[in-house]
Amino acid sequence: MTADDHHPEPVRARGADRPTLLDDLLTTAEPQRPRRPRRGRRVLRAVALGALGLTLLTAGAGYLAYRSLDAGITSDDGTARELDLRGGERPVPPPGDARTVLVIGSDDPSSLPGAVGGIGARSDTVFLLHLSGDRQRATAVSVPRDLLVEIPECTGPDGGTVPAARAQFNWAYSFGGPACTIRTVEALTGVRVDHHVDIDFEGFRDLVDAVGGVEVHLTEDVRDEHTELDLTAGRQVLDGDAALAYVRGRQGIGDGSDTARIERQHQFLGLLLDELRSSGVLLNPARLYPVLRTATASLTVDPALASLSRLHDLVGELRDLPEGGLRFVTVPRTADPADPDRDVLVQPDADTLFAQLREDVPVTAHPREGAPAGGLLPASGTSDAAEEEGAPATG
Repeated sequence: MTADDHHPEPVRARGADRPTLLDDLLTTAEPQRPRRPRRGRRVLRAVALGALGLTLLTAGAGYLAYRSLDAGITSDDGTARELDLRGGERPVPPPGDARTVLVIGSDDPSSLPGAVGGIGARSDTVFLLHLSGDRQRATAVSVPRDLLVEIPECTGPDGGTVPAARAQFNWAYSFGGPACTIRTVEALTGVRVDHHVDIDFEGFRDLVDAVGGVEVHLTEDVRDEHTELDLTAGRQVLDGDAALAYVRGRQGIGDGSDTARIERQHQFLGLLLDELRSSGVLLNPARLYPVLRTATASLTVDPALASLSRLHDLVGELRDLPEGGLRFVTVPRTADPADPDRDVLVQPDADTLFAQLREDVPVTAHPREGAPAGGLLPASGTSDAAEEEGAPATG
């Protein structure tokens, strides 16, 4: 053994000159070019950072869009406070998981073409949406605007007290807004309203335009000077203005009754929902966002529904109903013998309907068969001959 044999090899720093796994992967193909690994690592890092940035940007845009839509929903805190003050006068909650939503289509007659101002906003479209506890059925019960009802004492828009009165139903909204309308419905039916949704009819017009219009087939010519409605029988696309005039129209269409108008509104809402499902709007973010923006901007809801996620849950419950699970009916009514321009309840049919809603059992009332005067047919179901009768055009 030499002297040199008594000196151990220098101790290397741990890991010094030891190739990493990434170095191995990057240098195996071209070991003769030592600078490639470093450049390759830079490329990988750049790609990773770019992907991360794109993900964060997309997520950020989605979050901002969600916040924008969520902020567009108006919470009706005033109605909630008014109902809390009147809590002792309200019906008991429904059994089990059943719940009822009052949907109000508020309308300002002064906005109609040629209308006289100062009339005040009224609820020309109101229906009680009852979802069964097992979520296997839902019933939308329309309350005619001209139905004579007992309107309870309400708090008016100025904070004063509006005395109780027997009047046509849609006056309740003028007397005290959604709170007075809810209390009137509860007094009429004995059904407790869990939530309410107030939809501005102007927003309805914008929603129809946002989906690109709704294609319909009119069973006859429709004329209404009050709403400047002038449509020809046949197949055509209704834009927002024409659709709004159609659902508002009454005079000069068929018998001019509010019941017939309600049925036409039911038909049009069904076609609008079909358009949303069949046109690809729900699957196309670029088309869906403006539709949601328009819809949320026109909604005023109770605080418990005042978020996009809660409204989504409600819509999801309706979407998940089995086929035929959603029905539209109208409160049994007939013309008042003392005033043919007003309606009164048909008994015992009305009480039977209200009891079925309160007890959360299937409703036995049936909608009137056949299309009402000035009614709609699905455009896809028309014959070629029917198509030729009316030129496809925007009303």
